[in-house]
Amino acid sequence: MTTDAKGFHLPPDDLARTLALAQPNKPGSAIHLGVAGGTYTILVSSDDTAGRFCLIDMFVPPGGGPPPHRHDFEETFVLLEGELAFTFRGQTQTIQASETVNIPSNAPHRFQNSSSQPARMLCICAPGGQDKFFMEVGVRVDGPRTPAPPPDPATRAQTLGKIKELSAKYRTEILGSV
Repeated sequence: MTTDAKGFHLPPDDLARTLALAQPNKPGSAIHLGVAGGTYTILVSSDDTAGRFCLIDMFVPPGGGPPPHRHDFEETFVLLEGELAFTFRGQTQTIQASETVNIPSNAPHRFQNSSSQPARMLCICAPGGQDKFFMEVGVRVDGPRTPAPPPDPATRAQTLGKIKELSAKYRTEILGSV
């Protein structure tokens, strides 16, 4: 352990942790999921960061986005392409490419692509865990822009039931109907 004159302690390097390298376009190297009408790619999982955060690449086609919800972790979105309508505590505003939004924990919010073009953003959740929720409720797809197959009514009902069942486990509350 390193200690400076002011008593600051820096623990030693944790050799059990390894470098996390995201290669989303390399076949078999990333997890791609159909979630909330979009394709979410887990770039850095909460397992990679000892639970500190997760990083997800979100491709949101026109009409895509989750229902209103809230959770007890921070969520930051960096919009890389397109535009999205973000609703935060009942107020909606359009966010453009290159803009960043931080959602404080416990605040009701949602985003939706109401444009005619796809949008792409990075999502950071801190602490991590949302990636695990997406892996439990999402449908595996082949790549970062592969759309999930449209669910039949029985599959949609099963997915909605799973989301409701797992929400509390992942510290999330769905607001309204999905």
